[in-house]
Amino acid sequence: MTSPAPQTQPTFVPSGSTRDRRELAAWRNAMFATFFLAGFGLAAWVARLPAIRDDVGLSTASVGLVLLAGSGASVVGLIIAPPVLARMGARAGMVTGLSTAALGLVAIGIGSTLFGSLPLVAIGLALFGLGNGAVDVMMNVDAAEAEREIGRTIMPLMHAFFSFGTVAGAALAAALTSFGTSVAVHLGAVAVVVVVGVVIAVRFVPRRDEVGDPAPHDDEATDAPGRRPWSDRLRAGLSVWGDPRLLLIGVVVLGMAFAEGSANDWIAIATVDGHGFDETAGALMLTAFMVAMTAGRVLGGPVLDRFGRVPVLRALAVIAVSGLALFIFGTETWMLVAGAVLWGLGASLGFPVGMSAAADHPTQSAARVSAVAIIGYMAFLVGPPLIGFLGEAFGILNGLLVVLGLMVLSGLAAPAARERSRTAAGEPEASVTGP
Repeated sequence: MTSPAPQTQPTFVPSGSTRDRRELAAWRNAMFATFFLAGFGLAAWVARLPAIRDDVGLSTASVGLVLLAGSGASVVGLIIAPPVLARMGARAGMVTGLSTAALGLVAIGIGSTLFGSLPLVAIGLALFGLGNGAVDVMMNVDAAEAEREIGRTIMPLMHAFFSFGTVAGAALAAALTSFGTSVAVHLGAVAVVVVVGVVIAVRFVPRRDEVGDPAPHDDEATDAPGRRPWSDRLRAGLSVWGDPRLLLIGVVVLGMAFAEGSANDWIAIATVDGHGFDETAGALMLTAFMVAMTAGRVLGGPVLDRFGRVPVLRALAVIAVSGLALFIFGTETWMLVAGAVLWGLGASLGFPVGMSAAADHPTQSAARVSAVAIIGYMAFLVGPPLIGFLGEAFGILNGLLVVLGLMVLSGLAAPAARERSRTAAGEPEASVTGP
């Protein structure tokens, strides 16, 4: 009788992928590009907001109302993403979503520079929010499936590429602004890059019946032979909302997305209004948070593969809670900086790990990722305004206490994200290396 093979920390295995390494690598890189383009487009118009405000002659209150139009459209985009995905498939859906967002950028630029028209800017922002909201769900669905077939944790790196896109978009905006480039020319050029980029990228995304992609050479079909009718795919997508484990994964994502979105919008203001520092310090605090968030996502994949989702999520929840508590209650500069860094690091992996956990299902991965993505992005959109209302009533630092409570809930719900597909050492593991 032979002794059992030594056990090591378990690792992901692919879900029976029949694709070769080159095809899997191309799929992975296509999703990196899609995440990058989504972040690139978002940063472009946000960075030009002061110029748009001046072109149209908006007051601060009017800017808030215009932003509300974009947020409302983004919520609609999140809601319609599952039926659009079921009808059009992932490839056409991502092209349509980012093309709609690009059209919105063009409308914002024309409305700002050429006409100084508030209605046209608002319509453009609504189109951008609608397209971006929908593609946020779709690209997470496809990225989670790519990760599952590759057999290695890459979802955090996908979200890091979104961050890279925002950095590139903001840097380009700063450069063009310094040369006096108009909003219309800038956003028009970005729109062209986004559309051309996504059209090229999706050519390397495999067609999959699960998300309604038509068979090759049949891109116009909606219910081609050999795949389920879109209504069946839609019903299957809605049925996952009754799964308690999936809803607990949603709690993990909700808390961490709430923490990320609230920091992006409020950490600078909390530094100035809550702690009495100047605006430069507020900007530096936001920078510290974002650098820590990006670093966590770049480095998180190997850590997750080594230790597993649940221990990592629990540890990160403790780190995030400690960091936020240090930021809220700290009295020294070093406490605030350390708090911002720990807050960003702790919140970095909750959203991407939630996407991976939702996809860890043999037959309903797309529908489950779509549901969890909707929960997460709703937290991004609803969380910051809620903090604003609480901050107005109780003070901004006290308003952030709700974030602390939600991160505690995320840590408690972490066991729901446990891997279903694990193997001991000695069994084959498919992976993709290289560019």
